[in-house]
Amino acid sequence: MTAAREQRNRWGLLFLITLLVVVVAKLVVLQGVDGAAYAQAAEDARMRTFPITAVRGEITDRTGHVLAYSVDAERVVADPAVVTDPARTALALTTLLDVPASELTEKLSRDGRYVVLARRIPTDVTDRIRALPATTRAGLSFEQDPARLYPAGAVGGQVVGFVGAEGTGLAGIEQTFSDQLAGTDGEERVEVDGRGNPIPSGIDDTTPATDGATVALTLDEDLQFVVQQRLDAACADGATSSASAVVLDVHTGEVAAMASCPGYDPGHYNETDPDLLGNRAVSDVYEPGSVMKAVTLSAAIEEGKAEPDTVLQVPGHIQAGDTVVTDAHDHAPIGFTVTGILAKSSNVGAIMLAREIGDQKLEQYLRAFGIGSETGIELPGESGGILQDSADWTKSRAGNIPIGQGVSVTTLQMASVYQTLANGGVRIPPRVISSVTAADGTVTDTARPEGIRVVSESTADKLTYMLEAVVGKGGTAPLGEVDGFRVVGKTGTAQRANPDCSCYAGGGYFTTFVGYAPADDPQYVVAVDLERPTSSAEGGQVAAPVFADVMRYALTAGGVVPSGSPRPDFTLTVP
Repeated sequence: MTAAREQRNRWGLLFLITLLVVVVAKLVVLQGVDGAAYAQAAEDARMRTFPITAVRGEITDRTGHVLAYSVDAERVVADPAVVTDPARTALALTTLLDVPASELTEKLSRDGRYVVLARRIPTDVTDRIRALPATTRAGLSFEQDPARLYPAGAVGGQVVGFVGAEGTGLAGIEQTFSDQLAGTDGEERVEVDGRGNPIPSGIDDTTPATDGATVALTLDEDLQFVVQQRLDAACADGATSSASAVVLDVHTGEVAAMASCPGYDPGHYNETDPDLLGNRAVSDVYEPGSVMKAVTLSAAIEEGKAEPDTVLQVPGHIQAGDTVVTDAHDHAPIGFTVTGILAKSSNVGAIMLAREIGDQKLEQYLRAFGIGSETGIELPGESGGILQDSADWTKSRAGNIPIGQGVSVTTLQMASVYQTLANGGVRIPPRVISSVTAADGTVTDTARPEGIRVVSESTADKLTYMLEAVVGKGGTAPLGEVDGFRVVGKTGTAQRANPDCSCYAGGGYFTTFVGYAPADDPQYVVAVDLERPTSSAEGGQVAAPVFADVMRYALTAGGVVPSGSPRPDFTLTVP
């Protein structure tokens, strides 16, 4: 009996010792081997990570006037697991956030641990939310969510662009320079209590955000305003469906103004027809008409085929394949000087000179002037236009291209063509960015593109002389004159394709005027085009006055001294 009891005691003792060893081993594993992991897990359970949104950089004009900037605002978020009464909290927030209570209740009742209730809420409103009773605001928190504002509205809107709901640039400079403007977000990692509220004396591990850079444009806001205002007036005339204008600095290629109508306010882009959210001046193409004759005649002079006073006997019409091309009105042969061909905008005379050059050579000059390729400007959606290889030209197309039909361009491209002539035959690719200033103050100026010699200075000077005759006595654009200044320019009236019949009949016209001033010391190029589906008015009648208004302001505001020399006398015809 005693031996049996001792046997049981020994087995009991052995069991207890084994149990103790197991417990001790488990404690060793928990506190030693897995201790760090469990401690980290416990800490992670008490930690919350909140993003710190970088402040998006400003976009300014050349003088520092702000065209786009961000203001402090916050994103209101919630942890539904901590919200005690979703319906009560939603009722308290609905007016403050301008969100239906039913929608807030649904979000606050979800199974997840993170939900966005509202974005870009002004800080004075979020301060009122913070002042709500603790039980009502339990589970609520706030994240930086700056709001983007555009103080100039539609002025420069198509160049500046806009950002979407997530803060990503979707158009214009906002899109092209989205990464630089956005900066780099940071994060705040803080210890919270059981209700999800930060513990004041708890762990706080914060990585600050790096704010975005400031992008300075070459635009002049005042000139931009004048251009937009003048185009809006043109589009309100009942016949003009759309219009564009570009102002370039002759010597730098900088875009001083670029606008289109209809335009849009970037701050309300979501209220705008999506078809209008592009930048027509760089993305839409049109057949320019007679403004292209400046290229044709430049090629003729550069190739030694003509001089300004060369006389051609020009008939009223000419056969081009299966098409008969006429001047504005058919006429008996006229002894036009080459200057007169440009001033009177003779289609037949331009085609005669183009035939002296040859199709292949003419194509080379068109491409050298930038026709058929993108300019490389720092804007999204740029079109290179349409220029078919000369080997594929039919006889009728070979007759149309020298006069600006059968070839398509953007407004910016045509402005660049005339910048080349105004700059002594050197094309400087246009640009719209002046500088980029990083958050630390480092300024990076945009390098001026290398100039490209297209024609000789002598040829450019001769074209300037001939183009001045266009706005002179007997020319096609006396309405393009600017008092006190000698103006150079060319009209264009091109048939517009009619989408109803895939033909030109009944399609109306594109009317254009492109020019520069002063003729004796060019400073600015202005290109204007108006799309007029129901009108037969010519470029000298409707586009030239817009040009004159814009050029007048550009010269005056730019402090350009009026021309000191008189306009030369021109011989347009010889009996």
